[in-house]
Amino acid sequence: MSGAIEWELYRSLLGVLREGSLSGAARALGIAQPTVGRHVAALEAALGLALFTRSQTGLIPTEAALALRGHAQAMESTAAALERVAASYGDGVRGVVRVTASEVIGVEVLPAVVASLHTRHPDLKVELVLSNSVQDLLQREADVAVRMTAPRQDQLVARRVGAIELGLHASAAYLQRHGTPATLDELAGHVLIGYDRPPPFARAALRRWPWFGREHIALRTDSDVAQLALIRAGAGIGVCQAALARRTPGLVRLLPEAFTLPFETWVTMHEDLRDSPRCRVTFDALVEALGAHAVA
Repeated sequence: MSGAIEWELYRSLLGVLREGSLSGAARALGIAQPTVGRHVAALEAALGLALFTRSQTGLIPTEAALALRGHAQAMESTAAALERVAASYGDGVRGVVRVTASEVIGVEVLPAVVASLHTRHPDLKVELVLSNSVQDLLQREADVAVRMTAPRQDQLVARRVGAIELGLHASAAYLQRHGTPATLDELAGHVLIGYDRPPPFARAALRRWPWFGREHIALRTDSDVAQLALIRAGAGIGVCQAALARRTPGLVRLLPEAFTLPFETWVTMHEDLRDSPRCRVTFDALVEALGAHAVA
């Protein structure tokens, strides 16, 4: 095995793993298809391993390729972090900051924060990673994160911004057509909006409210943004952030005393970034905006 394998070879490996073909990886990476092929062949030769087998549907990764995937992704995150740090040096707030948050926070709350940041710091570039999965700050998959759980790693700087409350909501138009439930038991006669595959926090809630289990959900989606859109469109009754519901005329909070889900919200970043101007101003802006959102 070669002692020095270039990162570009692993980058092409990841491209093929993600896209399933040399041509797809080439398009995604912005390089020529023969170059991707040479990179994969060079990596196989350096490792002494077969990484893909060919089929009619494309390239099938071997067990060796799948075992390498996580390590290559860690290399990718580190390379991206190096680029962000290098780009941030110079006078003033500049460079790239990568922010991760849930879909609904990213769509409904962060745009105003990002717009304000860019107005005040035009040399700052913001990358948004919107996902309900937790990005690893220790592996530098992101610089600053908005999380609905308290961070447990000692290497992270964290600020609690408050509790964001979730509740049951429906549009006035839906309630006019179907009536307003007076108890949780009456929800059984309504169109419920919820998850197809509930995330961990939702599974915990279902233990308290089994009537909101998957078998009772008529309209299912794992996207919080899609659920909010369905509620706003009058499709049924669903769970959403109370602060977001209050922004929408015609949305009605249902059974607030019987159903409430407060989620502690935190802004976090790696302690090594506390003195980075780009991360500091972004961190502070998120703390301020989300604190206001939590008490709205």
